[in-house]
Amino acid sequence: MIEVLQQLIDVLKLKQIDEHLFEGCSEDLGYKNVFGGQVCGQAMMAAYQCIDDRIAHSMHGYFLRPGDHALPIQYEVQVLRDGGSFSARRVIAKQHNKEIFTLNASFQTKEAGLNHQFDMPDTTDPEVLLSELEMRRRFKHLIPEKLRDQFTRDRPIEIRPVNPVNYSNPDVRAPYKQNWFRAVADLPDDLALHQCILTYASDFGLLGTGLLPHGVSFAQKNMQVASIDHALWFHRPFRVDEWLLYDMDSPSASAGRGFNRGNIYNQKGELVASTCQEALTRKKPKE
Repeated sequence: MIEVLQQLIDVLKLKQIDEHLFEGCSEDLGYKNVFGGQVCGQAMMAAYQCIDDRIAHSMHGYFLRPGDHALPIQYEVQVLRDGGSFSARRVIAKQHNKEIFTLNASFQTKEAGLNHQFDMPDTTDPEVLLSELEMRRRFKHLIPEKLRDQFTRDRPIEIRPVNPVNYSNPDVRAPYKQNWFRAVADLPDDLALHQCILTYASDFGLLGTGLLPHGVSFAQKNMQVASIDHALWFHRPFRVDEWLLYDMDSPSASAGRGFNRGNIYNQKGELVASTCQEALTRKKPKE
């Protein structure tokens, strides 16, 4: 397995402190604070440590405070309910003795039922697209020097945008975006691990969809952007080490908040997961 992917798995695999208490370290992706997808993925992994023989079908999380790269994050799991078919777990993430993130996750036994989905939208084949990392390396001279090494290093998740955005000088576009993504190497046949890695990866790019109609990006100094919440639903089994299409849109932005949605399809056209996220999208006052 490629080293950077193993490093991500190691970050997601938490240290057990007590029966329902776990601890995780953080990776530095070049952002000021801990990447929200990492906290979501670790919280899902903590919930999975306190569940037997059931698979997650949804998670809902709230980002309360920014995470600190320098300190471990503690995850406390609360057992809310174990019913005949469903189980519920709450996870509270803490640093500096304060809550930075809360997650509610629901798990279900395997079950047959009614089946329908939206058709997969038309798109470009991932094999003909450049990866986000390749584009960053081609234009690394445009990345601020203090961020250049972090933004151009190898990543565990390969992302191939269908219609790339120049984050340093974005144009005005309709609020729709598509990315292909996958893990950079083969993973074990462990659906829980694939779900936790998808949870991690689902936070890449979603927030920026709501910025497209305004010709701004998270990389601009006059913008204050941050995830407020994150929700994810798992519809069907999938592999995150195979290409997945992330089809995103933003129906609304108002009152300093942008609302973003996403549907995730595999290459067979199966809708495997859906996301929603609201984000702070605020222009800083001129000094």
